[in-house]
Amino acid sequence: MATKIRLQRFGKKGKPFFHVVVADSRSPRDGKFIERLGSYNPNTNPATIEINFDKTLDWVNKGAEPTDTCRAILSYKGVLYKKHLEGGVKKGALTAEQAETKFAEWLSAKDGKIEGKKDGLTKSKDEVKKAALAAEAKKNADRAAALAIKNAPVEEVVEEEGVAEVTEEAPVAETVTEETPAAEESNEEEKA
Repeated sequence: MATKIRLQRFGKKGKPFFHVVVADSRSPRDGKFIERLGSYNPNTNPATIEINFDKTLDWVNKGAEPTDTCRAILSYKGVLYKKHLEGGVKKGALTAEQAETKFAEWLSAKDGKIEGKKDGLTKSKDEVKKAALAAEAKKNADRAAALAIKNAPVEEVVEEEGVAEVTEEAPVAETVTEETPAAEESNEEEKA
């Protein structure tokens, strides 16, 4: 029986959640499986991967073929690297202690990368929050300045409008005086 290590989909639409399972290659994606090895949640950043390392390594050594996505997950968690090192021990290229030290170094480097990514994400979130607060503070300052300009110069604007009204009234008065002789002439014509 050909076995595959693959993902079994769960979760609602748009929010997938997967179980990593060993199943017969002929069974449907979400159908029967032989054993559940772990879970994979791509919705978090970085993705959450929980795998039973020993069971997974045992199935890979037995010949279970991982799908492309599962191969990436197993490589990320170090299962395939551990299998590679065990192959080197079987061939006599490495001792078991050397293989263990290489795997421990690789694992610590991988954990460092993951922690670095998490720290980078938290720093970027903090920077975004600081930028948003600064933009909000600037917008509030601009609004306060606009209100201050609107409230303080109200008296000056009234004075300016008063001056403007005076200057506007003068031409109106002239037009009235100009119309007045015309109006007098029309009144004289009506009387005649």
